[in-house]
Amino acid sequence: MIHSEESVAAELDRVAQRPPAGTAPPVLAAFTAEVAAGSAEEYAQRVRHVLTAALRLARTAEFDDTDLPVDDFPDWFTAVCARDGEATETFAGDGRTAYRNASGGNTWSLQNWIYRFDPDDDSRGWELWDVVPVGPSRVRVWVDSWGESFFGSLELLWLLYTAGAAHVEGPEVHRASAWVSEVHGR
Repeated sequence: MIHSEESVAAELDRVAQRPPAGTAPPVLAAFTAEVAAGSAEEYAQRVRHVLTAALRLARTAEFDDTDLPVDDFPDWFTAVCARDGEATETFAGDGRTAYRNASGGNTWSLQNWIYRFDPDDDSRGWELWDVVPVGPSRVRVWVDSWGESFFGSLELLWLLYTAGAAHVEGPEVHRASAWVSEVHGR
């Protein structure tokens, strides 16, 4: 998925506030996170904070193989992305372990993770649509995947786990009406 300046700006707007019901694409993909630490609302805020920092860079930075600034990322995310670094928050360290167990993959360095938000990079196959607490310890993360059920999302899973998820299900593709019903009760 190629991300334009306009689509990145719209995604950043959706991170800041829930989009109106009538603006959703026909289908959305959903990930459901079981939150291990803190409330569902705190977890959603952690996810939004990291995505805000990444999308601001996507709008303003030159992705030219140099290290990008990381000052806007929360300390817990910077620490959990450090090679052999100690997580500053227990939820992030536990999430790193859960990610490794679930994905069988390696951890992400912060710079490698940020570079997935390069608008010219097509490996990030999603754009955030909404982050919705759906219970005291469950959060649904809705993304626009252009209707695809299989898309590049390891960087999203890394964020969801390190933000404090014990387990993440998905993606599952749903008609947008499922999201509308969940957030607007229709």
